[in-house]
Amino acid sequence: MTATDADSGMSPARRLTVLAGPSGVGKGSVISQIRRSHPEIWLSVSATTRRPRPGERHGVEYFFLTRDEFERMVEADELLEWAEYGGNLYGTPIAPVLDHLSADRPVLLEVDLQGARQVRAVMPSAHLVFLAPPSWEVLVERLTGRGTEPPDVIRRRLDAARIELAAEDEFDVTVVNESVEAAAAELVALMTIT
Repeated sequence: MTATDADSGMSPARRLTVLAGPSGVGKGSVISQIRRSHPEIWLSVSATTRRPRPGERHGVEYFFLTRDEFERMVEADELLEWAEYGGNLYGTPIAPVLDHLSADRPVLLEVDLQGARQVRAVMPSAHLVFLAPPSWEVLVERLTGRGTEPPDVIRRRLDAARIELAAEDEFDVTVVNESVEAAAAELVALMTIT
């Protein structure tokens, strides 16, 4: 079954929800909140060619694949979206997404702008949600306040954030992340509207 086949018969309550937004906006925090408070929502697991970090488990945080395995999935159209970052490949296997949707389980996928565009091309009924900061100043503060990255990395992230914020109109709805709990609750409510 292709994504287009699944797309045509999907009920609005169980369509794929895609969350994207600029670096530092809090996507990971919102996802973690949903993971803790809404186990009924399936959070898509990405595939990657990078090595596992300590404590990461295959099939939980990521599907850890060789480059050959990943490239075979690309050639076989088994990925909903994919990209290369820092020499590693990342992507979303389509089969588990379709399996959970066909089991009438809500599915949430966290991706970047490029990934959201790829998903929209493959599954037009996917609900694209843009997670936005309360203001540009708050986003700058969040990125610089981490203190974990050198200035050149922060500058690149801010440049990318400007591009991502400019693409907000490509999304179906925007959720402003003033508080993780409120943003997570709003996202869950959007996923359960029939």
